[in-house]
Amino acid sequence: MLDEKHPDSEFAGERDWMGGDLQDVAPAKARPADRQEKPRREDAPAKPQNKPDDEHKPDDQDKPEAEEKKPAFWRRRPLTTVSLVVLVAVAVAGGYVYYDNASHFESTDDAFVAARQIAIAPRVTGDVVSVPVTDNQHVNAGDVIAKIDPRDYQTALDQANAQVNVAKANIANIHAQQDVQAAQIAAAQAQVAQAKATRAFAQQQAARYQTLAQKGAGTVENAQQYSSQLGQQDAAVASAEANQTVAERQLESLKAQLASAEANLAVSEAQVEQATLNLGYTTVRAEVPGRVVQLSAERGELAQPGTNLTMFVPDQIWIVANFKETQLDRMRPGQPVDYTIDAYPDKTWKAHVDSVQPGSGTAFSLLPAQNATGNYVKIVQRVPVKLSFDTAPTDVALGPGMSIEPTVRVDPSPSLWERFTTWLDDWRGRL
Repeated sequence: MLDEKHPDSEFAGERDWMGGDLQDVAPAKARPADRQEKPRREDAPAKPQNKPDDEHKPDDQDKPEAEEKKPAFWRRRPLTTVSLVVLVAVAVAGGYVYYDNASHFESTDDAFVAARQIAIAPRVTGDVVSVPVTDNQHVNAGDVIAKIDPRDYQTALDQANAQVNVAKANIANIHAQQDVQAAQIAAAQAQVAQAKATRAFAQQQAARYQTLAQKGAGTVENAQQYSSQLGQQDAAVASAEANQTVAERQLESLKAQLASAEANLAVSEAQVEQATLNLGYTTVRAEVPGRVVQLSAERGELAQPGTNLTMFVPDQIWIVANFKETQLDRMRPGQPVDYTIDAYPDKTWKAHVDSVQPGSGTAFSLLPAQNATGNYVKIVQRVPVKLSFDTAPTDVALGPGMSIEPTVRVDPSPSLWERFTTWLDDWRGRL
């Protein structure tokens, strides 16, 4: 029935090669006229026919036995296999050599140049009259950085020197008075001796005439006269002794005046020293070698004590390397260090480990972490390590804050790579 309704259908043309009734085949949908197949070309290959059931066998049953067993990869590609084995061996050996060499060193990129930079300020007030330096200039110890008008301080020094001269004159005057007073004391002592001698003679005369008067050989008047003279001589002796005492007391007074004059001299000399210091402070000098940084002083400026004229960076600098605490196991003072400066990456310089700070950086911060409170998350801490230059670079500009990449040798024994390079150098030297 399908053949009658669809004489041109594909089912009609396929009855012969299918070899069966088309009743078991579901009818195909009718194709529109515009979608009908174009007539085949005569030279087009015929549509393949269904293979018999015996032809739907696995391919491996159709292949010969020689094709079923392929040789191993290393047999088919011996050069490639050898190359891979050699490459893996070289990679393993190179990795081990690299690990062995790296285990001899500890490095970090968290390192910076450090220095105790200071602020230079005047100690006296005055107008700045000279600034012989400029920014970033290197100066030696004792070089002048700025000068302040010294005239007021020179006048004060002259006045202090005059006071010293006055005090010295007073001392000399007191010394002269002491000499005069010593002479007066000597004269008073002589007068006392004279008065005592006269009194002794008067005592003898009075006693003699007193005896004569008692015996009737002398008059009572004479006895009374010599007794009166004896009293007068006693008074003279007392007067002379009093004059001697006054002279001696005057000498003590002069000694006290001398001590006061010497104290005034010491005060005047201290004023001279202070005036000399103030005059010296008018010249601001560098105490140590270094560089002038952020110069703010200018001629005509009124300088005040405590007001910065410039910042100063001494030549004595070092490196602060913040290593992880896990890198400090074998790090000791004195170990050699190779370092590079980020600003000059093509050069390598030498240094050594100076000391390891006894504590992490956060422990000495303004607000140290309180790990005993709240939630805790363990973080590897950084510990500052001070590295000192063996020879500080002089041909480059180096200052605080510049980045450094140090490498500390923590194992002095030579690595495999170093042994190999040493052997290679020796072999080349023998050639």
